[in-house]
Amino acid sequence: MLDFITINTHSSIRIDAGKIIYSDPFKIENEPHDADIILITHGHFDHFSPDDIRKVMKQDTVIVCTKDNTEAGKLGIVVRNISANEKFDVKGISFETVPAYNKLKPFHPKSKGWVGYIINSQEHGRIYIAGDTDITSENQQVKCEIALLPAGGTYTMNAKKAAKLANTIRPEYAVPIHYGSVAGDPGDGEIFCSALDSGIKAVIKIK
Repeated sequence: MLDFITINTHSSIRIDAGKIIYSDPFKIENEPHDADIILITHGHFDHFSPDDIRKVMKQDTVIVCTKDNTEAGKLGIVVRNISANEKFDVKGISFETVPAYNKLKPFHPKSKGWVGYIINSQEHGRIYIAGDTDITSENQQVKCEIALLPAGGTYTMNAKKAAKLANTIRPEYAVPIHYGSVAGDPGDGEIFCSALDSGIKAVIKIK
């Protein structure tokens, strides 16, 4: 199910949406050099990893990141700087950004302007990658067919709260991410899935 989406680990996502899109590549084992577009949600080491970006990028890859990420320009590829609440196109694919932040925790302040992304795929519909976030007024308004939501707690919402967000926005498919390695436990995916409302298809991609 959702065979065009691969979770390498944590929040490291690869999506074939007509173009090959990576989000926050991290702990990439080989060197595929197949990325058309790389989305970076924010600059923490497990989301912006220059060594892993170099493994997936090629000469014409475009990296998309927030304006505070000054290190992206050192990678030698085109950088597209974006802000929260923005709509933009890259290589014929349209994207939207959604603010991603903590409400009570200090790790991801709203003032940083960090983001999640919505990929508008002609074949697969709207794919929401939430980034490192809690439940917010902005992400409760997201409309999407597929939602990839952090479920590990500590730095983000936990599995039950991630399921609560999914139950609010009601995608067709909900995929837990950001657990089992840097944060969270291997069982968080199952907790997330068991808390989803009927009618939302749960898909576990982290093994």
